[in-house]
Amino acid sequence: MIAPFSIPSPDPAWRTLEIPVPWGILSIQMYALCILVGIILAVIITSRRLTKRGAEPGIVLDIALWAVPLGIIGARFYHVFTHPDDYFFEGANVWNPLEPGAIWNIWEGGNAIYGALLGGAVGVIIGCRFTGIRFWSFADALAPGLLVAQAVGRLGNWFNHELFGSPTDLPWGLEISSANPAFPAGLAEGTLFHPTFLYELVWNLAGAAVIVLLERRFNLRWGKAFGVYLIWYGAGRAFFESIRLDPSEMLFGIRVNVWASFAAIVIGIVLILVQRRRHTGDEPSPYVPGREWSAPDAEVDSEDTESDSDSLDDDVEGESEPGATAATSPSRSTSE
Repeated sequence: MIAPFSIPSPDPAWRTLEIPVPWGILSIQMYALCILVGIILAVIITSRRLTKRGAEPGIVLDIALWAVPLGIIGARFYHVFTHPDDYFFEGANVWNPLEPGAIWNIWEGGNAIYGALLGGAVGVIIGCRFTGIRFWSFADALAPGLLVAQAVGRLGNWFNHELFGSPTDLPWGLEISSANPAFPAGLAEGTLFHPTFLYELVWNLAGAAVIVLLERRFNLRWGKAFGVYLIWYGAGRAFFESIRLDPSEMLFGIRVNVWASFAAIVIGIVLILVQRRRHTGDEPSPYVPGREWSAPDAEVDSEDTESDSDSLDDDVEGESEPGATAATSPSRSTSE
């Protein structure tokens, strides 16, 4: 019997969005669409936050052009190399993108957040070098937006009927068809599972709100806001990962992603402590010294000020003309 408040899995037909186009049917995976929407939201949020801190409007796009592709590549390869049995087996053709299960086929699912963080960080470093933005300024501005993006991305797991948790009797359990290849053998039809996608979605949105609220009371610049992100996400992910049923590589009896979550927590704590000691004040600018950007309004104001100053000098010189003979008399020293 299905619990009255159980969460149904979407119809498998919803997994793919088919759009008629002149040359046929364009198929878009809902999983990919969720990731795309998450990326767009993260860019918008980060851009608004960074612009408020003095950065040029739209400069986030210049960094995203590096961070997003490298983040996607990192997410895919981290997943592949932490799930080698799914790709590297006898008879597998992992290099041919036309074959199902190839390592390049990101549209089939299989992306890892920690891989996205590693690859995306490399992209941010490159983008920041080109734009002159401080790496930690960008990371702090990104922190809440990144959690929002991850929350939206988890909806893709719901559409794919994947990465659910262990069986549960809770009223909000997730309904999974027994025909699903991931359905554990030996369990009865109608068994409910922990909706880990929903847990992480709520946890991430709450984390984004926590970072924004903490910023109102504490100085979370110089990478400290990103440190809070690492601690918050790592703590939640360590728990959600431990109740998931999907196969994963194990290290000393613990899932690899749980170890990665522990590492994220430690890095976040160290980052906050180190930056708190190194930087006690606020950031002077989101730009590195010598790469600052001046707003057009500021430039106009500066020009107006210079113009007014020149006019004032002209007026003073004009007023002093009647006494010019005394001012230029040889009997007066110009060094007085």
